[in-house]
Formats: sequence, structure tokens, C-alpha cells
Amino acid sequence: MVVASGANFGIKRTIPHILGIAVGIIVVLAFIGVGLGQMFEIYPQSQNILRYIGAAFLLYLAYKIATAKNNLNDGKTIGQPMSPLQAALLQSVNPKVWVVMIGAIASFVSIGGNKYLEIGLMMVTYVAVSLPIQFGWCLFGREIGRFLKSERAFRVFNYSMAGLLLITIITLLL
Repeated sequence: MVVASGANFGIKRTIPHILGIAVGIIVVLAFIGVGLGQMFEIYPQSQNILRYIGAAFLLYLAYKIATAKNNLNDGKTIGQPMSPLQAALLQSVNPKVWVVMIGAIASFVSIGGNKYLEIGLMMVTYVAVSLPIQFGWCLFGREIGRFLKSERAFRVFNYSMAGLLLITIITLLL
């Protein structure tokens, strides 16, 4: 999604999306750190509910990407990138984020250690590692966007990005 945003809106307009992703994942990590991750063990059906909510939101985003309009005549892109709140909310319903963060806490938070300090260090590490990677994907998208010189090229690109998101949804539901 960051690649599509970078291609359609450029780096500057995608920065709030990138920051929203970071905030959303940090919030999920904090919730899991205080015990919310155990909800999946106590109520296994909650994971399926989260999966369906996440799939529905991703389906909506795939639609938005596929139907994004571009005005090549004056160089202005019609539409808006994902807001920080939307990006953060997406992470909060993304089952992959929950699974990865539960695994990270299980692997790197020691029993009997200072749990909150260790989770805080995980948050700092996540931000330090993920922000440059997200900006890299955005830059990659912006560079691809420079090659999209026709409405047809934009449409093919957006359909391709939406299709990749649909594949993610299918794997999420399987």
C-alpha cells in the first residue's frame, strides 16, 4: 500500500500514512504487552473476528486503490493518501501484525525481567528499523510513478497493486 501511495501521491503526501503505520503497530505491541494478546488463547474466535474485520478493511482499500483517479493533464493526483488514523486503524485490525507482535513478545520479553522496559525497547527498535524500510517502499513507488505517463499505465499499476492486496486477503482468510 505504501508503494501505491508513493506512486500516486509522492513521498511528502505519503509520510502521514507511513507514520500512521508505525503508530498503529506500536499501539498493537503495547496492547499485547499488557496482556491483550492472551485474548486469542482465551477466546480463539476473537482471532477470526479480527481476521474478517481486517479482510473487509483490506477489501475496501483494494477497491480504493483500483478506482483511484489520476489527472495527468495538470500533474495533480485526484484523491487522497491514507490518513495517519486510517493507517493506524488498519494495523490494529491486521491479524498478521498481531501474530508477529505476539511472537516477538513471546520470543524477546524475558520472564521475570522488566517487561515494560523490554517492550519499550522493542517499540524503539521497531520504529528505527521500519521507518526507513517504509520510506524505501514509498521511494520505490514514487520512482515507479514517474514511469506512469498515461492514464492506462496508472490504471494497470493501480489494478496490479489492488490485485496484490486481494491476494493478501485470500491468504488471510485461508
